[in-house]
Amino acid sequence: MENKTTSKYIAVAYKLYAAGEHTLEFIEEATAEKPFLFISGFGITLDEFEKKIIGLEKGEQFNFTLTKEQAYGDYEEERVVELEREIFSINGHFDHENVFVDAILPLQNEDGQRFFGKVLEITDTHVKIDLNHPLAGKELNFNGKVIENREATKEEIQQMLNQMSGEGCGCGCDDCGGGCEEGHQHDSGCGCGHCHH
Repeated sequence: MENKTTSKYIAVAYKLYAAGEHTLEFIEEATAEKPFLFISGFGITLDEFEKKIIGLEKGEQFNFTLTKEQAYGDYEEERVVELEREIFSINGHFDHENVFVDAILPLQNEDGQRFFGKVLEITDTHVKIDLNHPLAGKELNFNGKVIENREATKEEIQQMLNQMSGEGCGCGCDDCGGGCEEGHQHDSGCGCGHCHH
């Protein structure tokens, strides 16, 4: 499906806002010094985001809004689940250090698919976790500038493949601990440009 010879190496600096009817709520910023880096054609970022950026030249400004359908979809109540508290125990002791209200936890389902969940509540028996993307149900406004847009080298493509297979972080940010969200809508590494906490 993807043609490796036309994969683009793209770096963008932007401010991301959740767009309300008459308001913009600031979410995050990728600066020119630490831009969001990705290679096109790998599903690392939202499809519509990539489509709008890929044709822009280095130095070009952009300002566009994605609908919730183009972004992370609707917020779904059924994606809020209660898991047994003992799942989060190590050697019989509850993991208070990592599992607390508002913590973002890396989780894995039976199929080995990795994703993140936000802890909403902890009781004596259960931990309530929200598996919705933090920006589900929101329109997203991106306002920024293209720092780089060129053909990706074979080495960069190989590095991206390594990162997607779990051999690295793949996000161009210094630190992929704690709150970095999975690579946008796809579970392919830690996509920093969207480290939504």
